[in-house]
Amino acid sequence: MTKLVNNNFSDIALNRKSIRRYDENVKISHEEMLTMLDEANRAPSSVNLQPWRYVVIDTKDGKEKLRPFIHFNQLQNDTSSAMILIFGDRKPHEYGEEIYGKALKAGLMPQEVHDRQLATIIPLYQNLSQAEMDAIILRDASLSAMQLMLVARAHGYDTNAIGGFETTNLAQTFDLSEDRYLPVLILSIGKAAEEGYQSVRLSADKLTTFK
Repeated sequence: MTKLVNNNFSDIALNRKSIRRYDENVKISHEEMLTMLDEANRAPSSVNLQPWRYVVIDTKDGKEKLRPFIHFNQLQNDTSSAMILIFGDRKPHEYGEEIYGKALKAGLMPQEVHDRQLATIIPLYQNLSQAEMDAIILRDASLSAMQLMLVARAHGYDTNAIGGFETTNLAQTFDLSEDRYLPVLILSIGKAAEEGYQSVRLSADKLTTFK
């Protein structure tokens, strides 16, 4: 079981801030990074196909490759422990047999449900338009990204979600297919070296209607 630095949900969720400057001396091991990503993977996704894919940039060479894509977010790139590129996989159904097979083997799903789900889901996803697929994987990968930001705080780190970046050739630069992998978000992650800015939120009564 993961030993968390911070297990106070209120602090994790309500005191989260976007951090742009990090302690450059703090590195996150690959083992801990994979642990955090495994925890982020508990986010929900459409029919549990988990279409998020991560590229973790934590080397000098990798960050130099990323630099042209991120414009006004160079400070995060220069000081963070890592920059995490989050992509949506346009062919998540190719993992359907593996995902549902593991659920079957673990006793989490009866054989008839396993068979029925795959017989329905695989053809459905194979026949989606790209626009329909992109809408699904953008939503699902964003859920994973939000969970990762909260998981990072539980591990004693902070993040900054970067949506303003160049998407053209980003996947190809990091050895992924441009056609298959849709850039969704970039997260910087590391040990905060600043307080971060206070911000305001609109009240729920302004944003909500009850019917």
